[in-house]
Amino acid sequence: MPVHGIDVSHWQGEIHWSAVAKAGTKFAFIKATEGVDHLDSKFKLNWSGAARAGIPRGAYHFMVWCRSAEEQARWFARNVPADPHALPPVLDAEWNGNPKTCPGKIPPGRARAMMKTVLDAMERHSGKRPIIYTDITFHEEVLEGEFDAYPYWVRSVAADPKERYRNRTWTLWQFTTTGRVPGIKGPVDRNAFVGNRAQWASWLAGRSTVATR
Repeated sequence: MPVHGIDVSHWQGEIHWSAVAKAGTKFAFIKATEGVDHLDSKFKLNWSGAARAGIPRGAYHFMVWCRSAEEQARWFARNVPADPHALPPVLDAEWNGNPKTCPGKIPPGRARAMMKTVLDAMERHSGKRPIIYTDITFHEEVLEGEFDAYPYWVRSVAADPKERYRNRTWTLWQFTTTGRVPGIKGPVDRNAFVGNRAQWASWLAGRSTVATR
């Protein structure tokens, strides 16, 4: 898989995007929003910096399960430009939260319904079919056999996704959370696109909606 990229948030601090581009980074997903009131403090800087460096970039929303899906969708649309040149938006769906203030888990059917509300709103806002990011546990408990029409971005840092995700095709693979890339101090999540460079160009141009492996 020759096409590699990164995902970043404020945890990466100041990013020198020109150096990231020169290192061969082909895409970047940038944290934008979380819940209904949190905007990543580095989103605007990273969004513009990646664009100036010529790196295709997309924004992601971190889903929480204790606030309404409609509010979360509106918060994302309010803070993320509807840029026709951007990568598809991403919905980050995993179990999370503080059990005392925000339930970490809800019934799977309810989680899927909330996701569908946000996914539909993201597609209306961006004009592109969103990507679903998830991890092994959430996929097994909530997403196995679901949302097959969407591209998946899966996390698997200890094995090939085919060993961890049953009956799942995927487009992007987060294979490490401790990667190193010039232009970023400290560790950064690294990701691979499923196909070759020609398939990447086709997917980037919107001619291929779902890549598989």
